[in-house]
Amino acid sequence: MKWLVAPNAFKGTIEADRAAALIEKAILDGDASHQVELCPIADGGDGTCHLLSDILGMERVVLQACGPLGRPIEGFFGFEANSKTAFVDVSTVSGIKWLHARERDPWTASSYGTGELILRAVDLGATEVVLGLGGSATVDLGTGILRALGFLFLDENGREIPVFSPGFLSKIAHIQQTRPWSDLKFTILCDVDNTYFGERGAIPVFGPQKGLKLEDFPAFEEASRSLVHLFGRKSNREVEDKPGFGAAGGIALGLSPFFETNLVSGARYFFDKVHMADRIGRADRIVTGEGRYDSQSDQGKGSHELLKLAKEAGKEIWLVTSGTDATNSGFDRVLQLPDLDFSAHDLAARAEQNLVTTLKQAIT
Repeated sequence: MKWLVAPNAFKGTIEADRAAALIEKAILDGDASHQVELCPIADGGDGTCHLLSDILGMERVVLQACGPLGRPIEGFFGFEANSKTAFVDVSTVSGIKWLHARERDPWTASSYGTGELILRAVDLGATEVVLGLGGSATVDLGTGILRALGFLFLDENGREIPVFSPGFLSKIAHIQQTRPWSDLKFTILCDVDNTYFGERGAIPVFGPQKGLKLEDFPAFEEASRSLVHLFGRKSNREVEDKPGFGAAGGIALGLSPFFETNLVSGARYFFDKVHMADRIGRADRIVTGEGRYDSQSDQGKGSHELLKLAKEAGKEIWLVTSGTDATNSGFDRVLQLPDLDFSAHDLAARAEQNLVTTLKQAIT
């Protein structure tokens, strides 16, 4: 039998490529005659561009950049010289993973370090940046990226506001652009459809996990609306909030007035780049997985998008996940993982053992 093993990351426990290797081992331990093709997947979430650049064998460019609060971090991005395209994950240097819970503060955190990666890519000749939005620590409407690309944010007295300064957004009264950018475009990979403003917007939905307090919601929204108004004045464009602009604290919303910006489904883009339809065509059975398949998984998440492709091709597809929400989701078989104690010191090891054991039980 020919298997295609294409798991997403099991958030907080197992990276996608590691999960793929573990599933392959479980299959071959059961019957060494099976043929297994590995293609771990991502959908615009944390690490999408990293995984994509690894699968496609891109050049990795490494440099030191600022973390979300300004501390130096070794960052990297994938570079495809032929197409002059850089593949950058916001989480690489601007990710919430770099902050302790007590440090999380959207009034201070900035995407400036991601802008430093982008600027380096431009120096290498990039004319397109593919930006993965998942896992960010910021709600800065992309002002950090813009600052790295030469946009100045000034207070009411015309003085530049330093990035990483507390209350950055609330102090902005003027914007200056010091460099034209007519030849740079962004393709932005997203796995959510939230707008920036509104009941399902970035502030109420994602703000709290990034450290924004409930009592600060009105002031943060007021500062955001003022900034969007300034974006419109500076770019001479009407800046319209759109589905997906709530991802990564409004980065796409901030870039769109000044750059050609295309917001696309992260999963579909990923599958196109790795020729997933061809891989599915070669397989007899597909195995995918994620940490917990839930009600949001059918809104563009990788496992659900893979399910649709498999069904279009008439192929059998299994899902490995925790919880019971996937029972009636359309997969041919759902392999339920045991619940984990996320406070356990050996969490990752337990997660890996559970994955292997569950697969072995299913195929023997």
